[in-house]
Amino acid sequence: MSLEQEMKLAVSGETKLNLAELDWLLAMTSEQHQLQLRTEYFDTPRLKLKQQGIALRLRQVDDQWVQTVKTSGKVQDGLHQREEWEHPVLNGEFDLPLLRQTPLAPIVDDSGSWKQLQRLFYTKFQRDVYLLEAPQDTVIELAYDFGEAGSGEQRAMIHEIELELRHGSLQQLQQVAERLKTELNLSYNNRSKAEIGYQLYQQTLAR
Repeated sequence: MSLEQEMKLAVSGETKLNLAELDWLLAMTSEQHQLQLRTEYFDTPRLKLKQQGIALRLRQVDDQWVQTVKTSGKVQDGLHQREEWEHPVLNGEFDLPLLRQTPLAPIVDDSGSWKQLQRLFYTKFQRDVYLLEAPQDTVIELAYDFGEAGSGEQRAMIHEIELELRHGSLQQLQQVAERLKTELNLSYNNRSKAEIGYQLYQQTLAR
């Protein structure tokens, strides 16, 4: 289990940003790469996991699958702090012994509840990753996500920047977030991708 600490910034509009125009950001960058990600989120039709503050997902990164369990944690002014259990898995199949080491254990051990789990929504997006080095021995992963979430016929745009503290000073993380917010006219984002997906799923039920 790890404590995930990240700032989320919402990008307005449908035009992709060019972060390479920010000289100060590139000066901090020690590594840069791009990924194509698809993530599937699971819950029961009556949202049993959501009601318990738990999110369960499978994410495909190239040929690798990762299962993740997250708690809802705390969110304030764009800063998300939550517990996270993340493990590589084979062939997009859940590893039940590893899930039993998370808050999901009671669901896994309840065969009736486990059989009700189904994919409710997905996200797919291009992620531009910048590994940033900041003062106070701070390393920050900047992930710029551009894509969509979907459930049934419902769709919503995903357009955001996530700044995750790998190690070091939370204050440095907040300073980088504030500079990006100011220079790119962004806004702090308290909504997770899972929340967007759940809203789409509920819209499908209302149709």
